[in-house]
Amino acid sequence: MSFAKRINALQPSATMAVIEAAARLREQGVDVISFGAGEPDFDTPDHIIAAANKALAEGHTRYTPGSGTTSLKRAIAKKLKKDNGLDYESNQIVVSNGGKHSLFNIMMTLFEEGDEVVLLTPYWVTYPEVVKLSGAKPVYVETREADGFQISREQLLQGMTGKTKGIIVNTPSNPSGAVLNRESLQAIVDVAKEKDLWLISDECYEALVYGGEHLSLAGFEGAYEKTITVQTMSKAFAMTGWRMGYSASSKELASAMGKFQGQATGCPNSIAQYASEVALTEEPVFLDGWRAQFIERRNYMVKALNQMPGISCLMPEGAFYAFPKVSDLFGKKAAGFEIKDDTDLTNYLLDVAHVTVVPGSAFGAAEHIRLSYATSMDAIKTGLGRFAEAVAKLN
Repeated sequence: MSFAKRINALQPSATMAVIEAAARLREQGVDVISFGAGEPDFDTPDHIIAAANKALAEGHTRYTPGSGTTSLKRAIAKKLKKDNGLDYESNQIVVSNGGKHSLFNIMMTLFEEGDEVVLLTPYWVTYPEVVKLSGAKPVYVETREADGFQISREQLLQGMTGKTKGIIVNTPSNPSGAVLNRESLQAIVDVAKEKDLWLISDECYEALVYGGEHLSLAGFEGAYEKTITVQTMSKAFAMTGWRMGYSASSKELASAMGKFQGQATGCPNSIAQYASEVALTEEPVFLDGWRAQFIERRNYMVKALNQMPGISCLMPEGAFYAFPKVSDLFGKKAAGFEIKDDTDLTNYLLDVAHVTVVPGSAFGAAEHIRLSYATSMDAIKTGLGRFAEAVAKLN
């Protein structure tokens, strides 16, 4: 069967593949512990659920304006001012069906055949694919674990050509958990200004920073006009299934993206919009408790990983992922497995330890694997115990 070239060029999501593999084993009665999921394990707070029920009861079940309700956009603008120090009006906001949808809107509006978009490795699995869907080419600039996954002007310039049109920035990072510091962000802004590039700033994990500070790219001098800030309700409010994201940009770009979204999908879910407005308006008093749990889990996971032979792991500063380096295990064997690369290790851990992780090659960093600590401490202790036993068998 023949499909369009754009579909044949797409890579399937590695995280979805891991989730599906775990589900198949569970159907067979196998007790699988998943470190693959990229979503908080907490329930959506009660007052947000109550707001959705209220919207249903009051009949707010019809189409809304294509790029979101004005009242939700105003709530978003207030949030961006309060939390990020950014000044936006409601006509600069586009509300979409999740952060991935916002990124798709941006790529399809800004880029086309012949353009190049710079991605910092390691990158979130969707970035290269959504760039390719626009017709543009992803270009990779490596950041190094030894540098804490920070970036310099010199590194960025290595990825620049006359075709470069934009840079995608993700801080805190999925998968590394790194938080880009002021020097790295300033280097990105300086290069973007010099080359007249668009900056796509994915800040969906901003509420989950541990000890450091989150800085928004659009707040840097000279960056505002050509920066698109992308946020979601998913991580800070445990609303992954509600599918709510938004972008903030110039009025002209927001209008263009709204036009595209209006034809592609129409308006976002009306009930989720009303619930999101309440979520953004009321103080998120639950966040401190969530952060405390994530820190406890992070500390346990990183310590346990660093105690395993052949594995080293930096302490992540944000998000809810550990990104250990596992390349010292390559070439080892056990239980009929030869660990030639990160994918072999992932399959070995699934089959022998019944633990799911995501191979680092999906993020452009094949010497690593990603583990999520957005799961219970009991699951973390049990899963890492199995992980350690499986690693100990390798020789």
